[in-house]
Amino acid sequence: MHMADALLSPGTGGVMWAATAVTIFYSARKVQSQLDNRKIPLMGVLGAFVFAAQMINFAIPGTGSSGHIGGGLLLAILLGPQGAFLTMASVLTVQALFFADGGLLALGCNIFNLGFFPCFVAYPFIYKSIVNKKSSSRRLAVGSILAAIIALQLGSLGVVLQTYFSGITALPFFSFLLMMQPIHLAIGLAEGLATAGIISFIWNSRPEILDSAELEKPFASIPIRNIVLIFLLAFIFAGGFLAWFASEHPDGLEWAIAKVSTIHELESPQQEFYKKLENFQEKTSILPDYGFKAKTVPGHDESILLHNQTGTSISGLVGGLLVFICIVVIGVFLKKKKQSV
Repeated sequence: MHMADALLSPGTGGVMWAATAVTIFYSARKVQSQLDNRKIPLMGVLGAFVFAAQMINFAIPGTGSSGHIGGGLLLAILLGPQGAFLTMASVLTVQALFFADGGLLALGCNIFNLGFFPCFVAYPFIYKSIVNKKSSSRRLAVGSILAAIIALQLGSLGVVLQTYFSGITALPFFSFLLMMQPIHLAIGLAEGLATAGIISFIWNSRPEILDSAELEKPFASIPIRNIVLIFLLAFIFAGGFLAWFASEHPDGLEWAIAKVSTIHELESPQQEFYKKLENFQEKTSILPDYGFKAKTVPGHDESILLHNQTGTSISGLVGGLLVFICIVVIGVFLKKKKQSV
């Protein structure tokens, strides 16, 4: 559900950038009061894990489409909504800057759609209402699945509305909506099941983490070393190996666009503003589309991206490491600022 700049006008993109910036500022202020030396590394390793998990597209049977987990709900349950939003913002920023996954103009929309709805809507109003301090395997599963579905439905609706208000594409509103919502219903169900499994594991091994996140308190003396190690190994395994087997079918957004417009990828408007963003992104992308940079091959009219397992593994590991560093730097900065007050 990573939007490209071709779907957005500068006005709509700018408004969503502003909304996202305000939410980031609010989240940073709240997280500052909750940070300690235990929470920072957990945020970092969870961010790296979500980055790697988003690389694993799974096929949706009978559709010719694929999806991947967003991870926002999982982060909110383990870190609280504000910490989760900052972590998701870091993941999506690294993806856009260094892997050309999602546009730069669209970055505000992508952070909002994949971060705000699961963290500030689905988690507090759906998941917490169902679990309601009476954790059980059944409540965790039902809460995770319903919250994930609602978050994905709201996020996909956000994409349709942002595209519609931009008014620069020929995508018919109702047709686009009718394609986006059902396909993301299936993706939301898959994400809910995955989230339920992970949260049930945490609940059985370190329920204090869930309690602290729910109450928005520092982790204090909670022993999280083993949990951090498990997510670190999961990140390495997912980014370095499982991503090899990602489905090559178009994701839900690309599939919906193709269904209503007969093309898989829209071209950005031929305006200087879009060209500058595209050129900047080309310069910052070290592994565009999670592969090695384009090279000219004899016999081909255009340069091609060299995709192979090595490039995928390097992308998964380097991207996760960049996310981890970004989050740790943010965490250390906020912690030092808190101590200086």
